[in-house]
Amino acid sequence: MESMSTSRPGVRKKFSKRTLETRPLPTTGDVVVISPRGAERLKAGHVWVYRSDIVSAKEISPGAVVPVHDHRGKFLGTALYSSSSQIAVRMISPALVPDLAELLRKRIRQAIAYRQQVVRDSDAYRLVFSEGDFLPGLIVDRYHDILSLQILTQAMDAEPVRSAILGELQELLKPASIAERVDARVRDLEQLPARSSGLLAGKRGNTVFTMNGVRFHFDALEGQKTGAFLDQRENYAAAVEYTRGETLDMFCYQGGFALHLAKKAAKVTGVDSSRSALEVADKNALLNQSDIEWIEANAFDLLKDYSQAGRHFDTIVLDPPAFAKSRKNLETAIRGYKELNLRALKMLRPGGILVTCSCSYHVSESEFVEVVAEAARDARRTVRLLEKRGAAKDHPAVLGVPETSYLKCLIIHASQ
Repeated sequence: MESMSTSRPGVRKKFSKRTLETRPLPTTGDVVVISPRGAERLKAGHVWVYRSDIVSAKEISPGAVVPVHDHRGKFLGTALYSSSSQIAVRMISPALVPDLAELLRKRIRQAIAYRQQVVRDSDAYRLVFSEGDFLPGLIVDRYHDILSLQILTQAMDAEPVRSAILGELQELLKPASIAERVDARVRDLEQLPARSSGLLAGKRGNTVFTMNGVRFHFDALEGQKTGAFLDQRENYAAAVEYTRGETLDMFCYQGGFALHLAKKAAKVTGVDSSRSALEVADKNALLNQSDIEWIEANAFDLLKDYSQAGRHFDTIVLDPPAFAKSRKNLETAIRGYKELNLRALKMLRPGGILVTCSCSYHVSESEFVEVVAEAARDARRTVRLLEKRGAAKDHPAVLGVPETSYLKCLIIHASQ
């Protein structure tokens, strides 16, 4: 795995340790007291406490570092507090935390060491995965020599905390640039001041990164999320093993699956409703000398048209955006997944491969498997489940925190 420098020079020009030590971190002498239900949730391994389970949190400042006690006064650990989110408490340690900046630096070092163990054949991956790396509210992605980060909570947005994060990333990795991608909706929910996406360090926001031998253009301030769907990296490689013949990649975005499958497929068609995404996908195809047909269209409409026209494919990929952003959208999401998979299965030739994905956390793995099974029954197809997959290992799933296990990827063989 290619890695940035991990040398640790004694002096940092922009974010010095001396500066961090003299700037007070948000803290409070008060404690948060939680209900028995909230305490049981933590005991079961989760790290969130909802506002409905807060018994007492008087005069605690937004983003404060607080000790958490149960209703009997038993100390349960240290948490980051939000004054506005329904997730009022995010646990960060089972012990007292006298120095949050030092804990953040330690956790970032541990996150980097973990990626050195699990990431292969890529210089692009998730470096910090919020609760998955015990750094709730912080996302950091690496794209070759550029880092892209998102800050999602009051505590992580506090200025001394931001300085600690940036200083450690610069010292350990020495990136060419660090960009911040702002999620305006989340900042509004956390009642944080408006902020624009932009470069926090460095002057260059563009680079080229590599996944599984496939090259991609990256613009730090464009595209969705922090710039690419890194959680699918290992699924891209797995899908190549089964791909053959004429291939259709629905919701292709900037060509993640399509560019990988072009290594083996006789012909690849990528479909997305975003013209700007397809323009980047086409540049990526040129970068890899891949001949791919890109179509701007609504996936549901195009699948219906293809079905009516009698089109058939040997491999079909379905990688839609999240259909269920909340539990109230669950029924609609289930119907959407059912329709997509039904149409795709009807268009697969005998012996064809379906790679079907869901990134909707609120649709569980068992529910998603059942939806695909129902679609197969309705399509009168006999199918075999070749692989049941999740997010790449750089998006670690923590037992007891089901929200860290959100991506489902099924690779299916349609025998007849």
